[in-house]
Amino acid sequence: MAATMPAPAAGDRRRARWQELTRSECFELLASEHLGRVAVIDERGPVMFPVNFVLDRHTVVFRTGAGAKLSAASLHRRVSFEVDRADPATHAGWSVLVRGEAVEVTDQAELARLRALPLEAWAPGARGHYVRILPAAVTGRRIVAPGRAPA
Repeated sequence: MAATMPAPAAGDRRRARWQELTRSECFELLASEHLGRVAVIDERGPVMFPVNFVLDRHTVVFRTGAGAKLSAASLHRRVSFEVDRADPATHAGWSVLVRGEAVEVTDQAELARLRALPLEAWAPGARGHYVRILPAAVTGRRIVAPGRAPA
């Protein structure tokens, strides 16, 4: 667990700065997490779902059951995926956004390989389908508290 830094004074928060992350930094941060949010568009509009995921060969992979996420993948729809971490005490953190095409993995050899990855869904229920997000854009930002080096 990372050490918590003292909170900046109220006036110092205004001097916090954004730092754009490189693509490489974004992938490093994605690889360090296992819970994110995928956004799809269904018949009612945009909706976000928390998903457990794994970074595999620079793509995001998650398991799902029937529903909006699987429907989006079956139709090769564009989706967004976001993962972040924040420290409320220091008002610092980062966020990575992946935008791309969702596809259901159906190749049996690839499914066997994916089943061996450390990808466990926390939510109850059947999650027998694997979805891969093929990234078209990967961006990220880090907010750095004044007087602090980026984490």
